[in-house]
Amino acid sequence: MKKLIKLIATFFYLGYAPWLPGTVASGAAVLLYFLFRGNLYFYTFFLLLVTAAGFLVCAPAERIFQEKDSKKIVIDEVAGLLLAFWGLAPEPILIITGFFIFRILDGIKVYPANKIEKLDGACGIMGDDLIAGLYTNIILQIAIRILPWI
Repeated sequence: MKKLIKLIATFFYLGYAPWLPGTVASGAAVLLYFLFRGNLYFYTFFLLLVTAAGFLVCAPAERIFQEKDSKKIVIDEVAGLLLAFWGLAPEPILIITGFFIFRILDGIKVYPANKIEKLDGACGIMGDDLIAGLYTNIILQIAIRILPWI
């Protein structure tokens, strides 16, 4: 069971990347976006599946890694970035901009993410990234309506 928890929490061991594992996992999420973007229903199902899996494994993964919100746990970044791109067209400028907005918002923890990340277990681990993803999606949705060339 520990191996399965590690597999899911590290998103197929991307959490073991020697440098910036969260960014590496976010990059993998971009690839998943391109793979599943053609079918919004499947994309939504996959987003919900990844999110549910994250909520299920993050607390046990913390105990396995013996570290609060271990950098090895990256399923939260995958779920957050998938949420950031939900319903968006695959325009390169949107994807590149969205990736950086998500990483910045995930790093600076805009309210209420800064409060939620302090919660114990899965809610703290998953919550701040999902908020960063939601904020990123909102920013991008507004941008495509205000800036017609996007």
